[in-house]
Amino acid sequence: MSDVRPPTVMTIAGSDSGGGAGIQADLKTFSALGVFGTSTLTAITAQNTVGVSAVHEVPTDVITAQIDAVITDIGADAVKTGMLSSSEIVDTVAEAIRRHGIVNLVVDPVMVAKSGDRLLREEAIHSICNSLIPLAAVVTPNIPEAEDLTGLRIRSDDDVREAATRIVAMGARSVVVKGGHRDGPPTDVLYDGHGFREFTTERIPSTNTHGTGCTFASAVAAGLAHGLDVPAAVARAKDYVTAAIRAAYPIGQGHGPLHHFHAYW
Repeated sequence: MSDVRPPTVMTIAGSDSGGGAGIQADLKTFSALGVFGTSTLTAITAQNTVGVSAVHEVPTDVITAQIDAVITDIGADAVKTGMLSSSEIVDTVAEAIRRHGIVNLVVDPVMVAKSGDRLLREEAIHSICNSLIPLAAVVTPNIPEAEDLTGLRIRSDDDVREAATRIVAMGARSVVVKGGHRDGPPTDVLYDGHGFREFTTERIPSTNTHGTGCTFASAVAAGLAHGLDVPAAVARAKDYVTAAIRAAYPIGQGHGPLHHFHAYW
């Protein structure tokens, strides 16, 4: 038995019965990137590569109990949040994060599934902005999510930077506005309150994009747990997601999953 303890990362998110996003994608990412993954389930979804057919939220006291059970025994070098479907769940998670003094928090403000199904109630956006984002080391919205968080209509590079500035002004230490929804090469913009950095890769024509946001945020959290600074963690996460899309295999009839273990198969 090895005496070496790997870093630990907890995901607080919903499950994906299709295995491509949510808790399932997060745990796969953690394992692939050399951290021990734990989980707090916030919702059970019935979904596949085509769509979401049912959502059942976990009671908030059970969410709190899961977080406390993990942190008091195993700990967490980083925490990543995903699907938090109601304001009550958002506030519950934020309270637990504050109480346990979590520093390396990655907030993926999941709002809509790849299929277009809504995963966040409109009323919960206010709680994300006011309760959760101020605790975040990194926030990882895509363009539609950044628009919902800021109220901006994002069409230009300047708009992306303005959205990033507004999200950091909410209290986050940094934000990565992902560029996959814009035309051209997918360029992600990182802002830390002092300056901007861009991360660009080739756009890979693929329908295997289910869970890209979950996987990216989890990869950033894994990097932070390994001791990387934010730019290095973002760069590694971007490379990992790009390679996982490139190596993906056909699963399902809609938006298929990434190949999280492409480096090992």
